[in-house]
Amino acid sequence: MRILKIHSLPNAKNWIDRDHLMLHACFQILQDSVEKENVDTHCDYETHTSFVDEVRFLYNWWLERKDKDYDFDDMSTDSKMLDRLMKIRTQLWT
Repeated sequence: MRILKIHSLPNAKNWIDRDHLMLHACFQILQDSVEKENVDTHCDYETHTSFVDEVRFLYNWWLERKDKDYDFDDMSTDSKMLDRLMKIRTQLWT
């Protein structure tokens, strides 16, 4: 069994809306891929420039975003970033 620890979520005793949980879970996977698996440095940058740039962009965006209080004004941006992450998900392997 695999357990995903989502560090950016508040206390587990509080209810978390599923859409919010999904956002944090997906970006925790990205964060783990960068910090633990070095997914952005395991490939040749010249060959995979667009992938590496996108990973780094999304990772940096998430580091700034995750600590903000959830705001419904951010839903559109959150959805756009989640869409971008889904477009590169099949390349997140090391």
